[in-house]
Amino acid sequence: MNHRDSVTLKDGRECVIRPVTVDDTERFYHMMCRLDEETEYMMYEPGERQARTRDLSRLRAVVEGAASGADLLLVAVNDREEIIGYIWAERGKLNRMLHTAYIVIGIRRAFRRQGLGSQFLYRLDDWAESSGIVRLELTVECENTGAKTLYEKHGFQVEGLREKSMNINGRLVDEFYMGKIMNDSFRGNPHRCLSAKKAKGAT
Repeated sequence: MNHRDSVTLKDGRECVIRPVTVDDTERFYHMMCRLDEETEYMMYEPGERQARTRDLSRLRAVVEGAASGADLLLVAVNDREEIIGYIWAERGKLNRMLHTAYIVIGIRRAFRRQGLGSQFLYRLDDWAESSGIVRLELTVECENTGAKTLYEKHGFQVEGLREKSMNINGRLVDEFYMGKIMNDSFRGNPHRCLSAKKAKGAT
């Protein structure tokens, strides 16, 4: 997935969705730092990313890996080439998990609820199908109803609950596990059900 797509947002603003490049590394880092300030739904607290980052070598390695095609990392940029959002799909690294990918989406506050999340998820499906990905998965805070609704619209289902998994300003917050099966022939695999019954009978 190496092409650039021009996208018109709901409010008429234009942006381009494209693969990340190594030259984006510093801008991508600063975008994520700003995102940490704008939302409680990302992993880092405000300022924590800066405090924990000695240099950008680790992030640069992530970007290089995505650029090589191992993972999916797309950014949306405005007409000033500022990064306004991203989707990151990290493929499982072990042989038994190569068919899975874990998803993270981040969008700057000024560009939320403009259809950008859906645009990212359409491209995620294309990448997953062309890359042999069967299972997509993510977590979302239970309070983040907007994101949960978006994921459900694009075929994700709630699979479980991570109770008190996040500490947000002293509040312990639950998260949903959500997943999506790309290939319907794998859904409801009878071997999986049989294995589960055998495991239950063995306890």
